[in-house]
Amino acid sequence: MPVAEKKMDAPKKFTPYEPAPGEEYMNEKQLEHFRQILLGWKQELMEEVDRTVRHLQEEANNYADPADRATQEEGFNLELRTRDRERKLLKKINETLEKIDEDDYGFCEACGVEIGIRRLEARPTATLCVDCKTLAELKEKQLGG
Repeated sequence: MPVAEKKMDAPKKFTPYEPAPGEEYMNEKQLEHFRQILLGWKQELMEEVDRTVRHLQEEANNYADPADRATQEEGFNLELRTRDRERKLLKKINETLEKIDEDDYGFCEACGVEIGIRRLEARPTATLCVDCKTLAELKEKQLGG
């Protein structure tokens, strides 16, 4: 029986950041807030990878019935595809942590405006502001990509 697929959105286990009035955007406190969110998310993903490896090792049976074997293989394939997506997400998290370390985090890569604390809390690896992301999605939809 395959492990239920768990969507790995940004972690929900953090206290939202409340900037002080007039606080500078992406100061050290804010960068540390996002560093901790990303490190926690990375830890969750790594634990999920460990659980998958254990599950695949424990559940690997050589069923005599071809239908049972096919069902098991399909479940394993689903888990492996999920882990592949998580591997790509881990890469993106590491790249984002590097941006924080280089003090180059929180600003839109397309137009340079602030992405915003709430958007980054919802998607800490975001690289585009809402307007540029919306525009990119519209272009993608028009081009059929």
